[in-house]
Parts: sequence; C-alpha cells; structure tokens
Amino acid sequence: MKSTIDNTVKFVKEKLEGAEAGHDWFHIERVWKLAAKIAETENCDKDVVELSALLHDIADPKFHNGDETIAPKISREFLESQNVSEETIQKVLFIIENISFKNRSQAPENPPVELKIVQDADRIDAIGAIGIARTFNFGGFKNNPMYDPAVQPNLGMSKEEYKKSNGTTINHFYEKLLLLKDLMNTEQGKKMAEERHNYMLNFLDQFYKEWNVD
Repeated sequence: MKSTIDNTVKFVKEKLEGAEAGHDWFHIERVWKLAAKIAETENCDKDVVELSALLHDIADPKFHNGDETIAPKISREFLESQNVSEETIQKVLFIIENISFKNRSQAPENPPVELKIVQDADRIDAIGAIGIARTFNFGGFKNNPMYDPAVQPNLGMSKEEYKKSNGTTINHFYEKLLLLKDLMNTEQGKKMAEERHNYMLNFLDQFYKEWNVD
C-alpha cells in the first residue's frame, strides 16, 4: 500500500497546485500527519485513514459552486487507477462525503472509527494558530470584512445558508471554530483540540483590545 500512498501524495500535490492557501497541499499534509497521529491511538484501518486524509479536499465544494459530487468522482477514478479494492474505495468515499462541518446535521449515527479520526484531524487544522491564519486567509480570498461590531454571528444557519455565508471573519470563530473542540470524536483529538481552542480565545481577547484601542 505504500506505493499507493506515495502515488496519492503525488496526485494530490499536482491537483491542488495553485489552490487557495488554506486548502492547499500543506493543509492536506497537516491533516494527513494529524490523522496518522490520532490513528496510532485507535484500532482502525490505517490505509483507509491515510487515503481519506489525503483525498478529503481534492475538490472542496466551496471552490466548485457547492458541488459535492466532484470530489468522490475524482477520488474513485484515481483509486481505481491504483487498483485499490472496492471495499476500501467505498470506505474512503464515505469519509469524503461525511467529513464536512456543514454536513454535521446529516452525520451517520454510528460513524466508522476511520471517519472519526480523519474528521478530528481536519477540524484540528481549522483551529489554533493555523486555524486563525487559514480563517483570515480565506476571508481575504472572499474579500469579507475582518470584523464589524454591528454584525452579529449567525449561530443558527442551515447548511445552505452556511455555504452562502459572507459574514465577517471574526464571526466565523463563533459560527464554527469555537464549536469544534466539543465536536471531537476521539480522546486524542480532544486533547489536541484543547490547547488550540484556548489559543483562539486568547487571540480574540487581544483582537478586541486592539480593535477598541484599549
């Protein structure tokens, strides 16, 4: 399977060349490493974890007009070209289709441990110092305002509202990032999320101090 993993790394690097910096190869690489670290503490299929982590953002819907069918299609075609078993392909596609924060209301009741691991890894990369950097990078990419005291976070968004949201970058902390710590699936994920969550709280305190010229 090592050659398949190596080929997947090469494929993803090429596919994501020039991608928005918060969802580029380096994001994939971090999630891959985080997933491998969490997988060491769980009884799981490590090949499924690695392949899913590598392919999870191969065609992020937010950059494809919200189309959630592209990533599974690209992933299936690639994995079939590598002669990966149908059983493994289906497990990987299931993770890709169910990993997203915006799809959490449709989450499977008893998710496989591999989904829990890759989902935790992806969410951990969305918080902490890296999460802050990615959030402001994406906000700049969309030309969203950093902060507007008159605009309150929208905490009750539907999936469609979330996909179309162009709120402030600071509001995104309350609409998503600060919620992730309590959505971790694994014990290792919970431990890793705690420090990053606290870092974001400290950042927000400092941000408001500077904004209000205290």
